[in-house]
Amino acid sequence: MDNNILSALKAIDVASLSRADWIAVGMALKEEGYPCSIWDDWSRNDKRYHPGECEKKWNSFHGSGAPVKGGTIVQMAKERGWTLFGEDGCMGWDDTIEYDGDDGFTGFAPPDAWNPAADLITYLETLFDADDKVGYVTGDVWQDGDGKWLPSKGVYDRTAGELIASLKKHPDDVGATVGDWKAQAGAWIRVNPLDGEGVKNDNVTKFKFALVESDTLPIAEQDILFRKLELPIAALVHSGGKSLHAIVHIDAEDYSEYRKRVEFLYDFLEKNGVTIDKQNRNPSRLSRMPGVTRNGNRQYLVATNIGRKSWVDWMDFAEGVSDELPSMVSLNDYKDNPPELPEELIQGILRRGHKMLVSGSSKAGKSFLLMELAIAIAEGRTWLGFPCRKGRVLYVNLEIDPASAICRFFKIYKALGLEMKHTEDIVIWNLRGHAVPLDELVPKLIRRVRDQHFDAIVIDPIYKVITGDENNASEMGAFCNQFDKICTETGCSTIYCHHHSKGAQGAKKAMDRASGSGVFARDPDAQLDMIQLELTDDLKNNVRDGHATAWRLESSLREFENIEPVNFWFEYPIHRLDISGELDGCGAEGSWQANLSKSSKRTSPEDRKKSLDSAYDICVDNGMANIADMAEYIGLSEKSIRRYLKEYEADYICKGGVAIRR
Repeated sequence: MDNNILSALKAIDVASLSRADWIAVGMALKEEGYPCSIWDDWSRNDKRYHPGECEKKWNSFHGSGAPVKGGTIVQMAKERGWTLFGEDGCMGWDDTIEYDGDDGFTGFAPPDAWNPAADLITYLETLFDADDKVGYVTGDVWQDGDGKWLPSKGVYDRTAGELIASLKKHPDDVGATVGDWKAQAGAWIRVNPLDGEGVKNDNVTKFKFALVESDTLPIAEQDILFRKLELPIAALVHSGGKSLHAIVHIDAEDYSEYRKRVEFLYDFLEKNGVTIDKQNRNPSRLSRMPGVTRNGNRQYLVATNIGRKSWVDWMDFAEGVSDELPSMVSLNDYKDNPPELPEELIQGILRRGHKMLVSGSSKAGKSFLLMELAIAIAEGRTWLGFPCRKGRVLYVNLEIDPASAICRFFKIYKALGLEMKHTEDIVIWNLRGHAVPLDELVPKLIRRVRDQHFDAIVIDPIYKVITGDENNASEMGAFCNQFDKICTETGCSTIYCHHHSKGAQGAKKAMDRASGSGVFARDPDAQLDMIQLELTDDLKNNVRDGHATAWRLESSLREFENIEPVNFWFEYPIHRLDISGELDGCGAEGSWQANLSKSSKRTSPEDRKKSLDSAYDICVDNGMANIADMAEYIGLSEKSIRRYLKEYEADYICKGGVAIRR
């Protein structure tokens, strides 16, 4: 950043420029890395100025092959008599400017018409709601061994509304509202509201702001860097000493999120040349109160609402100037304090923030299965026998008509017999007809879900957003990286589904069945594959009204041991576990087990009746036989015995767990 450009800019009267020259100045400032606020502040000196016009124009500057650079501003200034000073009357481009605490640009000498009460009122109105309790320290101070004045707990049970009303009642005496302060010490105020019970972090009720302060950089340089880095500053206060106090939007939901965001903010500032006081991390931190004096110097409000408008808005900027790569760490740093693993969203299968692929053929009801999973997470229930941690789910529907998708959820709830207690935790984003390639969709998705506290994002199906050739490993690697980005940026688990390749799949391993490149199998943290089972003749004959299909779920897991295969029926609109084990002997489509089953001779009705009669005669006691005993005797499942009893209901009654001969 070249500070001579700012000096040259101050020598140019904006009112004397044509609109074309005014735009050229803006383009040059952006090209040289300055924030829009510099151009906006300078432009205010022209009666043609319109609020918001600079920002609108600024966003339209996208650079070109021959960009307008800082030399344009310097030349304009020279034409108006401005010079650089040095040995030959000019300062070199690489020379350092020594700041004296007033850069003449934003006016760090306090204004002559300073109104302390108005300063404090504006500060309170900017940072607090009327019913927020404000913590501050005036006369409650003490001196350490080095003679430094330090604050105590102070006051923490008055609301911002009460303070503002009192300041308006006593506009000429701030002390009448907040109490008199020690002349050598000044006064402090906490940047976040409290509960009125104390001043610890536990007493903070809203985690809205963090304090950014640097004691090592000249004040004018602090201001320039804060603006250049477009910090979302709600209030900028001169400390009355050698620093500016920037009260920066954090907008966190809770203390955990606050800590993460402040840590990111501080690390970002350090990497970009702003050495800051890292003791200011806690949300109950005291900052300098505007509207008072300290050692004869004024603690005053420099500006409000500069830079980006919110944390989310600023993150878009921060990500653009950062390489987004994490720091390298030593394993030694963690040997005594290993990192905590993310909680399990699906027990034994998927952690929060990890990726899961569900693959299967077109007949498997994958969308129904994913909707069942969304319901299981929202309601905190089991899914295919696996307990799910209760959470909030975004279901990205790319394929189904919006009305049909919503009605499917209701049908599934009804079929499962569930009360719809937490439907607010299932959010549907219907994008049928609006799908774009995944690399274009992901930034939009991330912006939409930020601060909405989802635990899982389901994308169904991925063929609608796939980019590149699905058989090309490098292209599919780039495609799958987008799922990593979703997980990293949102902290959510990302769950998506894909179809099988053509042909019978039973002879393949579960991880090799998904269509396309093997990247699909290697990339996710958890892959669950659904393959259809070839029913035995007995099961075919007695299958539920001929509509149910049988399936087996197999896994390839990175974080856990692979699961024991799970057998289940798909009975529209839900999947039901095979609790009885009747599907255990069925082979997957195309497998040798299935082929063997097909070639085996089907039992005749006479044989089935003979087996049933024999089992009953052996197990009967007091006119009834236990069905479980009959199943064990014949070597079949209880479900098979019940089907036999139903087939021969003219001779038998099935009542509860027993059979009775008529």
